[in-house]
Amino acid sequence: MASDSPLVPPADFHRTAEEALPERMARAIALAGPIPLSQYMAAANAHYYASRDPLGTGGDFTTSPEISQMFGELVGLWCADLWDRAGRPDIAWVELGPGRGTLAADALRAMAKAGLVPPVHFVETSPALREAQKARVPNATWHDSVDALPTDTALIVVANEFFDALPIRQLVKRGEGWHERLVAAQDTLFLPIAGPAVPVAVIPETLRDSPPGSIIEVSPHSVAIMRSLAARIAAQGGAMLAIDYGYEGPALADTLQAVRGHAFANPYEAPGEHDLSAHVDFTTLAAAAQSAGATAFGPVTQRDLLGQLGIDQRTAALARSTPDKAEALMADRARLMDAMGTLFRALAITRPDWPVPAGYGE
Repeated sequence: MASDSPLVPPADFHRTAEEALPERMARAIALAGPIPLSQYMAAANAHYYASRDPLGTGGDFTTSPEISQMFGELVGLWCADLWDRAGRPDIAWVELGPGRGTLAADALRAMAKAGLVPPVHFVETSPALREAQKARVPNATWHDSVDALPTDTALIVVANEFFDALPIRQLVKRGEGWHERLVAAQDTLFLPIAGPAVPVAVIPETLRDSPPGSIIEVSPHSVAIMRSLAARIAAQGGAMLAIDYGYEGPALADTLQAVRGHAFANPYEAPGEHDLSAHVDFTTLAAAAQSAGATAFGPVTQRDLLGQLGIDQRTAALARSTPDKAEALMADRARLMDAMGTLFRALAITRPDWPVPAGYGE
């Protein structure tokens, strides 16, 4: 699940009158043949995020910033601490996929108390979510892509549940060879099929002899965005904190999932009507950042990061000031630290001459 729309152009499924996305996709597949899973996912998520606010009890899923103000506050203090130890340079605060702007509002409030009041830049393509963000952070500047971010100042970038919504490719082992997974259609019934063979050189050496039926996931879009941002950070100064659910690869897995109404759904039914996501390979993201000249730290679990940043102390302080909410605060803390705390990981990226970020040192 992600807090924003994926920053890739949707597939060119031409609209005819009020023809819905599934019909457009089915017609395109009938004319040109099955499409890569990455193209299917990009088109589905582009439509999904452009047409609704998916967050909260009335939406399809809830993210950490929507659970508790403590999450955004601790992220803000992480940024302010790093900025302070880096010598308090001029910086811009950037969020990729800012959801409703909740994380940003909480983080900016915490940063201001620490003396950091940076200009705010949101990378967001969803009109529906931009409206929600404007209500919470009206002075932000909005961009359609990371390429439009400032080039004349250091950047501190936050990406919470962002990379999981970017399109993935799936490579499936069949017999002795590996094949790219495609999506076919029968009317508006979509189904995954094995497509063309891929060169064995693209398969990690440790996984090449995996048994038939094995699946490897890769996300070229994620790698491209990480490389772009890491190159900016290496050149301009700054840091990045990416928090998402994922793993340290390479690994065999089929993690594609759909969520609607806070329950899992079939990712190949009703494209554009539910959130499509996949687990993030943090090893690949870290390598992409390092190849662009940045330094990578972690990943660490969300539990370890929030613990190091002082969530227990913040929970206790809020409980003292609002004793009637103490039980709810403890429940929110448990939600962030228990199941989510071990599933979610946090990767930090910095310019090589910047300090080690809080939560990643000795």
